[in-house]
Amino acid sequence: MKKQRLPIDGGPTFSLSHRLYRLGWNTTWFLLASWTPPFMRGWRCMLLRLFGAKIGAGCDVRASARVWYPRNLVMEARTTMADGVICYNVDTVTLQQGALVSQRAYLCTASHAIDDPKFPLTHRPIRLERLSWIASDAFVGPGVTAGEGSVLGARGVAFADLEAWQVYRGNPAQPLRRRKKIG
Repeated sequence: MKKQRLPIDGGPTFSLSHRLYRLGWNTTWFLLASWTPPFMRGWRCMLLRLFGAKIGAGCDVRASARVWYPRNLVMEARTTMADGVICYNVDTVTLQQGALVSQRAYLCTASHAIDDPKFPLTHRPIRLERLSWIASDAFVGPGVTAGEGSVLGARGVAFADLEAWQVYRGNPAQPLRRRKKIG
């Protein structure tokens, strides 16, 4: 997977070819996927694959979900991005087997270097390990790993890694309790 190089000279953040790719992707999703009913998940996954995403068997990306850059998306078997999920994947977003991202959650791999006068874009990957769950309206920031079986509760905000089999809630996310191991 070829990584997008971000400029340091103050020019456009993304190359023309990168912006045209995203234009093609957004147009394709809008015309061919955004209106589709839930049972057409295979069609939506096929479109993501055509644009470079790595999508495993039994995955579901709902029609109202938005993936910014399919080439930076890896979804292993039986993973889900529910209705209204925003996946701003300037860097790689990986969902390991059985990971779930609930409705209107936001996965954000990018920010800005706020102490640099040019305010350049920065980015770090997000990794949701096996059987982790990002609940409704939660926010996961750049560089976060949600450990195996971890849960980020509804409207929780994670800017640091989430420990395996731990339930978190709040802003910033704080541990609530251990989760019973499943699977």
